[in-house]
This record gives sequence, C-alpha cells and structure tokens, in this order.
Amino acid sequence: MRLRTLPVSAAGVLMGASLGVYFDCFRLLPVVLCMVFALLAQVASNFANEYYDYRDGLDSKGRVGPRRGVTEGDISPLAMKRATFATLALACCVGLSLIHWGGWWLIAVGVVIALGALSYSAGPYPLSRHALGGVAVVLFFGLVPVVFTLYLQAGVWLGGYLPTALAVGLAAGLLGNNILNVNNYRDVEDDRAVGKITTAVKFGREYVSLEYLLGGLAAVALTMPLWVRMEPWAELLPVVWLIGHVALWRFISTHDGVVLNKALGMTAMNFLLFAILFLVAVAASGPVSPIY
Repeated sequence: MRLRTLPVSAAGVLMGASLGVYFDCFRLLPVVLCMVFALLAQVASNFANEYYDYRDGLDSKGRVGPRRGVTEGDISPLAMKRATFATLALACCVGLSLIHWGGWWLIAVGVVIALGALSYSAGPYPLSRHALGGVAVVLFFGLVPVVFTLYLQAGVWLGGYLPTALAVGLAAGLLGNNILNVNNYRDVEDDRAVGKITTAVKFGREYVSLEYLLGGLAAVALTMPLWVRMEPWAELLPVVWLIGHVALWRFISTHDGVVLNKALGMTAMNFLLFAILFLVAVAASGPVSPIY
C-alpha cells in the first residue's frame, strides 16, 4: 500500500476542503467521501505498479527503494492483480456516492481517474516509463482532487473561482510530484538498467533535484495571493514551511541510496504539512470570498 506516500492523496483533498472554507461553501460529507475515494485510488495505483512492474521485469530483488511485495515473494502476482482491481472497484463504488452532489456526469470523471490509476504502470504506453509520470501526478494528485473537492462542496460550476482552484490545484500537484522526484532521483541507476525512462534517466539527477526545489517555491508562489488575504500572521506560515522544504531538498541532493527512503516519507509529510497549514490559516481567517 506504500503507507508513507498516502498523505499525498489526503493533502490534495484537504486543500480542496480549505477552498470550501475560503469560499464559504464547506460541506463535510462530500469532503470525507472525496478523501476515501482518493486514498483508495492511490492504493489501487500502487498495487498496479507493484504488479505490472513485476510482470514486465522492472523490479528486482534487493532494490534500493522500498521493498516490493510481489518481486520479493511476499504476495503472489495473481493475488496482487486481484487486489488491484478489487480496490479500484471499491474506489469506484465510493465515487458513485458523489453523484448526489455533483451529478451523473461525474461517472465520466471517475472513469478517467480509474484509467489514470492503471495507465501510470499499465497499458500500451505506461506513463511512468516514458518520463510522463509527473504529468499524471500533477493532474490526479493536484488539479483533480482540489478542483472537484471544491466543486462537490459548492454544488455549482465554479465560474470566476475556477482560476483560483486551478492555481491551488497546480500547487498541490507540484508538491505531490516531489514524491515522484525523490523516487526517480534515488532509482536512476536501477531504472536505467531496465530501460525505464524517467525524468532522472532522461534529464539527469541535477534536473530532478532542481525540479524538487522549484516545485516547493512555485507552490508557495501560486497560493500566496490567498495567504495574503487571510490573517496577517498567516503570511508567515508559507515562509516557515519553505525553510523546511529547502532543508529537505539539501538533504536529498547530498545523499544517495537507501537513506532516501526516509526522505520519501518526509516529502509526503511535508506536503501534508503544507495542506494543514493552509487549512488552519483559512479556518482562522473565516470565509474570505463567498462563492454564492
């Protein structure tokens, strides 16, 4: 399940919930269901990655990264495949409940998300093997959870509020992409050996390291117009967060191997911390720009 990276799904939904508070349209139940759906979809994607990377010979025993259950013989390939589609089906069932707030057209959105969870590692053109994993992460861990969590709270088309939702969604996506950057940075030699094309393999570790740093800076810049409209002390929160982000970037860029597994979990928690600080600041400030 890769529990250390699951905060990424939670953080994206939390940022969408924060916008619900910001625009005075917060609804708890759809937010909770979005959270459950997002977590299940990520677990299904993780299961699929375990199965399809094993099937295609991209994982090896004793790899530098976190232990792979199928490759190490902890679980059979068939059991993992069944777990993948069972978890994805469960996510879809939860997603269907959101039709009550968003309408039947959400079925199409759910289908796209389900296909996205699989296409990261499977299909005729797996995104993770063609240096497109980051695009999938920004879309499905940033833009989609933020925009649709807000939409399901508002119950109306976002109209003039959509640019703000897209900016916050992009910020969330960039922070989520840093999880992938750590993976790619750590696994560059293993990936190159099996012909898996990641951004680190294609552009080098220095590029991925810089992308990690700039991702955090861009996330703060994209959300700063909202921070400055809250309580005066709220403007200090992203600055303090940036200090930790830069420190974590320095740690990653000066280390290698197994030690980066620790940085993987720290990066996920750093994203969750950003989302929590954002929520706290919004909650303390109250609605700033009602959507109705």
